[in-house]
Amino acid sequence: MKKIIALAIAAGISSAAFAAPETYTIESTHTLPRFEYNHLGYSVQLSRFDKTTGTITLDRAAKTGSVDVTIDTTSVNTGYPLFNQHIQGEDFLATAQFPTATYKSTAVNFKGDAPATIEGNLTLKGITKPVTLTVVSFHCMPHPMLKKDACGATATAKVKRTDFNMGKNTPYVGDELTITLPVEAYKP
Repeated sequence: MKKIIALAIAAGISSAAFAAPETYTIESTHTLPRFEYNHLGYSVQLSRFDKTTGTITLDRAAKTGSVDVTIDTTSVNTGYPLFNQHIQGEDFLATAQFPTATYKSTAVNFKGDAPATIEGNLTLKGITKPVTLTVVSFHCMPHPMLKKDACGATATAKVKRTDFNMGKNTPYVGDELTITLPVEAYKP
């Protein structure tokens, strides 16, 4: 009997140690990346992108993972159609030439059982720079309506517009952008 219990415990430990990574598909209607910047010292302006795709892979037992996000830059939404066109122009996103922005992780760093930071490369307007996302919230559970496993998170980072050849009107319009990535993703 003791051997059976020992084998059962060993099998449980062994299966936990070899838990497979789980891949989640980004759900675009609940993943709307935002960016904000200081406008002439008057206010902080907030805009978003309405179309985002990608995958998130997590191996919570091994405390590893990956993030692969593609943002349709033509979906920029400032709340004003004429300004959307302005932001899509050559001085800023240049969406005719660069219709997407991507973020591809190089490392997911855990603190306890949850991701804390994600190191990766942001490609925007054809320029790739390392950017670290700080995870400010993270939660996984079965989705109560869809009956699928789901994970959600919110992560933030700060980047400079001038690093991505979008520095028009600096310093009057702030160079620093705060990027917020709220994401929900579901297992297929």
